[in-house]
Amino acid sequence: MRRLQAGVSAGLMTCAAALAQTPVERPEIVRLERDDLRIERSCVIDPSGEPIVDANGDGVVHIVADGVTVAFTRTPLLGAPAEEPHDELRGIAVRVLADNVTLRGAQIGGFKCGVWASGADGLAVEGCSFDGNFRQRLRSTPAAEDLSDWLWPHDNDANQWLDKYGAAIYVEDSQRVTLRLNTARRGQNGICLRRVDDSRVFDNDMSFLSGWGLALYRSNRNVVDHNSFDFCVRGYSHGVYSRGQDSAGILVFEQCSDNLFAFNSATHSGDGFFGFAGVEALEGANVEHKGLGCNRNRVHGNDFSYAPAIGIELTFSFDNVFDSNKLVGGNYGVWGGYSRRTLVENNQIEDNALAGVAVEHGRDWRISGNRFARNARAVELWWDEDKDLLAKPWAKANGAQSLDNEVSSNSFDGDVLALELRGGARAWFDGPAEAPTKVDEQSRLEREWEPRARAPLEDPRLSALPGTRVAVGARAQLAGRDKILVTEWGPYDWASPLLWRAADEGEAHVFRLLGPEVAMMVDAGPDVRMQSDVFEGAPRYKLSARKPGRATPYELKVRLPSRELTSRGVLLSSRWRIGVAAWQTDPREDAAKWREELESGALWFERSSLLLPYGNGGPSELAGAPAELAAARLPRERFGTLASTRVELPAGVWSIATRSDDGVRVRVDGELVIDNWTHHAPTRDEARLELREPRAIAIEVEHFELDGFALLEFELTPLER
Repeated sequence: MRRLQAGVSAGLMTCAAALAQTPVERPEIVRLERDDLRIERSCVIDPSGEPIVDANGDGVVHIVADGVTVAFTRTPLLGAPAEEPHDELRGIAVRVLADNVTLRGAQIGGFKCGVWASGADGLAVEGCSFDGNFRQRLRSTPAAEDLSDWLWPHDNDANQWLDKYGAAIYVEDSQRVTLRLNTARRGQNGICLRRVDDSRVFDNDMSFLSGWGLALYRSNRNVVDHNSFDFCVRGYSHGVYSRGQDSAGILVFEQCSDNLFAFNSATHSGDGFFGFAGVEALEGANVEHKGLGCNRNRVHGNDFSYAPAIGIELTFSFDNVFDSNKLVGGNYGVWGGYSRRTLVENNQIEDNALAGVAVEHGRDWRISGNRFARNARAVELWWDEDKDLLAKPWAKANGAQSLDNEVSSNSFDGDVLALELRGGARAWFDGPAEAPTKVDEQSRLEREWEPRARAPLEDPRLSALPGTRVAVGARAQLAGRDKILVTEWGPYDWASPLLWRAADEGEAHVFRLLGPEVAMMVDAGPDVRMQSDVFEGAPRYKLSARKPGRATPYELKVRLPSRELTSRGVLLSSRWRIGVAAWQTDPREDAAKWREELESGALWFERSSLLLPYGNGGPSELAGAPAELAAARLPRERFGTLASTRVELPAGVWSIATRSDDGVRVRVDGELVIDNWTHHAPTRDEARLELREPRAIAIEVEHFELDGFALLEFELTPLER
C-alpha cells in the first residue's frame, strides 16, 4: 500500500505542478457523490469516499468535452464496499468520449473497469492507481488445475475482453494515446488497447494481476517501454503443474504490427510476451491471408524470465526481432510456430525446462549470438503433421516448411542438446563439433553455407524512448518460479499479509505467514496441536489433530497489527490404503471385471491423504512413491486407483468432493455418492453428507486413467456443524 500511495502521490504532484504553471483560474473542485456525473470543462474531482454504484453500466464519471484536464483529489473513487467479492464487481468508474483529454491522479477500486475511453485521440492517463477491481475467482488449487480458468483472448472485436475480464484502463479506436506512471494491483487486467495506434505506454507498473499486464488487439506502431508487468499469472503450482492458462505480462493479438517493446519487465507471468497473428489472419473469410500476422515488431532489452509457460511466444507472423532479452527459468525461452523471417539475437536464454528456442514449421529464422546455458534443448526445430493448422487458409497461403533456418555464433554451456532437428527440418549450424545434437533421418543439419547479408538492427525509436523508470531487475529478490503463489484470487504480491497453506499432509497442515507484519497471536483451537518455527525468514505453523482416527475441523487465526487472518480446514487423522495397477478391460464397459483386474494386480501402499497428482506421469512417478511401486514402472496411461479409509466425523453437514482426471466413483458406507465414470479433463465433483450424530464412516474411492493428464484428489470439509 505504501508503494501504491507513493505512485499516486507522484502522479498528483505532476498534476499540481502542471496546473500551477497554467496562468488561468484555479480549476473548479467538483464534489462526486452520485452516478452519471457529466464533465464538460477542466476541473478537480473530489469523490465522497463512499461507494458509488454505476447503476446503468455506462460510467460514474462521463468526460465528454475535448481538451479538458481532469484531476482527482487523494480520496479514492469506489464502486462497491470493500467486502464485495471481486468477481461480482460491475460498472465503469470513468468513461472518456472526447479527444485530447488528460486524466490525472485518480485512485479507483471496486469496478469492473477503471477507465474506458472510446474514440479518444490524444488521451493521456497519468499517475492513476487501480486497486481492488474485478478479477475472476480461480478454481485451480495448489493440488490441481481446473480447465475452466483458461482465458480466451482470441475474440475482441466486440470488446469481449472488457465484458468478460475487465481492465484498469481500456482504450479503443484511438490514436496518439499516452499512458504513464499508472499502477494496478488486486485485479485481472492492467491496460487493454483495441485498435490503438501511434501511442506510448511507459513507466507503468501493472503487476500481480491474474490476467494480462498489457494487452494489444489490432494495434500498431506503439512504443511500450520501461513498464513492469510482473506476476501476471494464473495456472501455476510450483512443482505440481505449470500451465499459465493464457495469462501474460504482454499480450499481442490479431494483427498488431510495427510496435516496439523495450526495457520492460514481465517476469513470473504465464507467458512473458504472448503474440498470435489472430483468428482472422488464420481463417477469416474474405481476407487475403498471405503475409498476415503480427509483423515487424521489435522486442528489445526486456526480462521475460520465470514464465510458467513461455518467455516469448509469437506465432504465424513475419519479420519480428527478439533481441537482448533475458529468458531464464521457464518451460520455453522462445516459441515461434509457423513464423517466418524471425531474428533471435543476443539474448540470455538459460535454465528452460523444455527448450531455449522452439520453432515448429518455421522458415528463415536466424538464431544468432545468443548465450544458451543449461536448457533441455538450446534450439529445437521441427515439422510435424499438424493437420488442423496445416488445413487453415493461412498455412495454405504462406506455407509451413521448416527450411532456411540459421543457428550461428551462439554459445552453449551445459545444455543437454545444443540443437535438435526432426520431422524434416533443415538448418545451418556452426556450433562446435562437440556440441551435442540430435537429427532424425528426415532432417538435415548443414555446417557449410554462405552467410547471408543482414541489415543492421537500427531503430531510431530506441534513442528517443519516453520512459525513464528502471523496470528490468527491480524485483530481483523474487527470482525463481517458486515465488509464484496463486490464491483463488490471483498471484500473491509479496507485500501484503498472507496465510499460505504450504503443505497438506492429511493428518497435518503446514502454513506460512508471509508479508511484513509480525503475528501478535496465533490460535487454532483446543482440538489442534500446533508447532511453530521459521522457514526462509517466515513463520511456519504445523497443525495436527490431538485425537487420532477422526476428522478435526479447525479455524487457524493469526492476529496482526492491521488485521486478523483466518484459514479453515479439516485434519483427517486416518490412513488411506491405496492400490494402483495397469488394466486392459475398459472400466466404462465392464466396471466389475476392471475392478477384479486391479485387485489381482495392485501394488498397495498407505498415505495420510488421498492426494495423487499424477500429472503427465504414472503411479510409479509419484513423489514419495514406495520403492516397490517406483521400480514397477507402471504405465502413464490406462491405470487405475483403488483407495479406502475409515474416519470418525462429528455430527453436521459435510462436503465430500473429488477432483479427478479421468473417471471417479466414491462410496460412503457402501452407498454411491459421487459417480463421474467418464473420460474427462480435471473436474470437481461434490456430494453432501448429513450426520445427525458423531460416527465413523467407511469411504471407498475408485479412479481410472485413460490417457494424457491424470489426477485424483479427495477432500472432506464441514458445511454446517
